[in-house]
Amino acid sequence: MKNLKNKLLLKGLLYDGIGMLSSAIPVVGPFLDLAWAPYAAKKMQEMYPSKKGKIASVLVFIEEILPFTDIIPTFTLMWIYNFVWKKNQVEDIQYTEVIS
Repeated sequence: MKNLKNKLLLKGLLYDGIGMLSSAIPVVGPFLDLAWAPYAAKKMQEMYPSKKGKIASVLVFIEEILPFTDIIPTFTLMWIYNFVWKKNQVEDIQYTEVIS
């Protein structure tokens, strides 16, 4: 179960990194966010399939759509909220096939 927790963190770091990369591309970056925002929201919902995951998916969508907010690591913050601040055990959260 700890392995799943680590995979969620690594996957979240990857998605946060991809989201931040679009701000590095001067002209095309904001348009890439239009495609990335729905994808990121879908992935957040898949990674955390609870009511909190639905709220986080809306927040990640808004964060990716708005300009100059790409530096916020939403996936990592959600992981910290679940496993550090709330100290949830992986067994407490019902994960379907989170990590493919």
